Amino acid sequence: MIGATGLVGSRLLSQLLADERFGKVIAFGRKTTGQSHPKLEEQVVDFDAPESWSSLVKGDVAFSALGTTRKQAGSLAGQKKVDYDYQLEFAKAARQNGVATYALVSAASANPKSRIFYARIKGELDHDVQQLGFERIRIMRPSLLGGGRQQARSGEKFSSVVLGAINALGIARKYREIPGEVVAKAMIQAALDPEKGTRIFTLDEVFGEAGRALP
Repeated sequence: MIGATGLVGSRLLSQLLADERFGKVIAFGRKTTGQSHPKLEEQVVDFDAPESWSSLVKGDVAFSALGTTRKQAGSLAGQKKVDYDYQLEFAKAARQNGVATYALVSAASANPKSRIFYARIKGELDHDVQQLGFERIRIMRPSLLGGGRQQARSGEKFSSVVLGAINALGIARKYREIPGEVVAKAMIQAALDPEKGTRIFTLDEVFGEAGRALP
């Protein structure tokens, strides 16, 4: 998995480590997660040098929960590296090494033809991952993510308050906030579905998939 220190990724990592259906979890990142567990193997890597780590991306399921903002990345080019380039390289490595299932956190607004930069690169990643030939692809498209982050995002806090007020009136329900742990639970449930092919989960479907998961 990649993105293990983020809002969804940290919840995903904890759930995978606690899940008896997974015997080993390999977390790739630019820094350690700070967790210690008999099932956890950490690979601290330079994402700009995939030739140094691509051969290590092996297993049954690859999870991608990586993501950033323009502010954190310092520029649009920096954001594209994290939200598109690094994730596509990880997906390519997984496919080349025979990983059968790929599970990805995308966004409700993902659209490769969008004029909005974030929505466009998310949509482009969704599209390009589907061209790699995995047996199974599971794409989660949640809206605003809820839950504490290691690095607070002021824009998301503001959006959360605004959407909360709007949703109280029954408006914009499809963009309501979703907890990171719910997205993580849905990813695991969807990834273990043996049906081949691609499934893209809307916000309501992410909630539904999480509801089908084990307690």
